[in-house]
Amino acid sequence: MADQNNQPAQEKELTQQELSEQIQIRREKLAQMQAEGNDPFVITKCEVTHHSDEIRADFDALDGKDVAIAGRLMSKRIMGKASFCNIQDRNGNMQSYVSRNDIGDEAYAAFKKFDIGDIISIKGFVFKTKTGEISVHAKEVTLLSKSLQVLPEKFHGLKDQELRYRQRYMDLIVNPEVRDTFIKRSRIVTEIRKFLDSKGFLEVETPVLQTIAGGASARPFITHHNALDIDMYCRIALELPLKRLIVGGFERVYEIGRVFRNEGVSVRHNPEFTLMELYQAYTDYFGMMDITEEMFRTVAQNVLGTTKIQYGGHDLDLGQPFARKTMVEAVKEYSGVDFDTVADTAEAKKLATERNIEFEERHTKGDILNLFFEEYVEKNLIQPTFIMDYPVEISPLTKRKPDKPEYTERFELFIVGREYGNAYSELNDPIDQRKRFEYQEYLREAGDDEANMIDEDFLTALEYGMPPTGGLGVGIDRFVMLLTESVSIRDVILFPTMKPLN
Repeated sequence: MADQNNQPAQEKELTQQELSEQIQIRREKLAQMQAEGNDPFVITKCEVTHHSDEIRADFDALDGKDVAIAGRLMSKRIMGKASFCNIQDRNGNMQSYVSRNDIGDEAYAAFKKFDIGDIISIKGFVFKTKTGEISVHAKEVTLLSKSLQVLPEKFHGLKDQELRYRQRYMDLIVNPEVRDTFIKRSRIVTEIRKFLDSKGFLEVETPVLQTIAGGASARPFITHHNALDIDMYCRIALELPLKRLIVGGFERVYEIGRVFRNEGVSVRHNPEFTLMELYQAYTDYFGMMDITEEMFRTVAQNVLGTTKIQYGGHDLDLGQPFARKTMVEAVKEYSGVDFDTVADTAEAKKLATERNIEFEERHTKGDILNLFFEEYVEKNLIQPTFIMDYPVEISPLTKRKPDKPEYTERFELFIVGREYGNAYSELNDPIDQRKRFEYQEYLREAGDDEANMIDEDFLTALEYGMPPTGGLGVGIDRFVMLLTESVSIRDVILFPTMKPLN
């Protein structure tokens, strides 16, 4: 069997039997150390003065100075009385030179038995090797935690997609680009907060468990509260509680939080995902377009250092003005059908039948327009584009357009054929809102389990008066996918939803 201790990487993938043998050897090493009074798991802390990137960045000042680093042992080259090893910390890798003359016979013998994957600390001074590599010359090496599993060797890596998602800890250890994606995700969320805070928005928190699932068209997860003996829902959106706060006098609020939708899993969908919603009093959906465009541009510039990005083989520039088209204009452009000239639902259904677009009996003209949009338009929206003025039938919480009441002041942002944001001039007429809820209730009774429920308390809040308000929702996961050029939503969620193996 190949000795993993003496090679930076193996030349072939280990068989299951070889893996089992190596795991057993590691357990035996641990038992021997514990029997000798050298149990690494009793160590509670160690000194860390620097990380790998800091040593490289400040080499001139640190050359010859003592440092203390810690991390995972990723490779080791034993060369008799002296060795080189490489440890991985949160910011990268650092080479260390370990000599028997410097750390002593007993410590060097112990070091030679360390396994790839062990967590160690090294104290020593910074220097540069003959080949010019910045390194740490070890004076002291300590085993902090024993790895009892065998890491995938780096020639083959961790390639199994499902295993990567199930064992994200392993993915982060052996695939540095994955770690970089999630560091970037954290920075993206931070920059969103900075941007909104600079605009005078107040970050708030609203309940995850709700007695009514509202604010979106989606199937909720249902749970039961034992003490109150009532069914409750994991929230599907943040909208209705946030708009209650606008009624209460908070003029600018936002929340970044987890929402839950009982739907399928795909490259774009995970049942649990992160949503950002904001609401601003005394503005409309045009104001929301402005803030959306500025936010996307600002976050990209601050995180990536540029507004020019690539996604799906397309060159994009978030620094350019985003296009704006009504849904009717877009459908006419890509399908040749002008819904402004379509008289009624019967004519719309006839057109859908002629184009082989499937619809349900309950669908009206506005629903058919949306089906045409999904069939003909979405895939063609490559550059950032606001699609405006959605039909009232699919926009139950949105203010109508005064000059075209069958449409609403709503937009969605599309980039590379995907929706990245949804925004309205919020409906603040409690009488109209009740009628919209009642229509949603009719749809639920007709079998649409994604339709909205009637929220009487929200209607009461509107009756107290809500100022003209603009609202925006942005899926954080999809935004991160865009800025990290990630193919699947699972690539930007640390622990995506997976079906249990057993």
